[in-house]
Amino acid sequence: MGLLDEIVGKISGLMSRGEGEQSGLLEGVMQLLGSKESGGVGGLGGLVRLFQEHGLGGIVSSWIGTGENQPISADQIQRVLGSDMVRGIAARAGIVPEEMSGKLAEFLPGIIDRLTPDGTVPEGGLLEKGVEFLKGKIS
Repeated sequence: MGLLDEIVGKISGLMSRGEGEQSGLLEGVMQLLGSKESGGVGGLGGLVRLFQEHGLGGIVSSWIGTGENQPISADQIQRVLGSDMVRGIAARAGIVPEEMSGKLAEFLPGIIDRLTPDGTVPEGGLLEKGVEFLKGKIS
């Protein structure tokens, strides 16, 4: 099984475990991790850059690394992603933006951790390709 297949499988597994609101949240996270052209941040690398630009690179690095995931607050999520991005993800999940920031703070560390089990970001945009592939399947 190739790396892209493995990534697609992990994201599909996360999606199949989602029920209702969680499924919408996972779809929102997939949108977030998508390409900039599709309204995302430019993949996991783009998300890492956003966190670094806002002084929170250590937090997102802990989610990617193999150690314990550092927590993040809803306010920090809002600051990093911006209100437009949070509002768009909230709309997709069917909840209010203020609640979405809290949900992302709760679930994003685990999602990123599961997508990077060996402690590294997949190279060559494979994660982004997997996300884009799955978005096409569920849209």
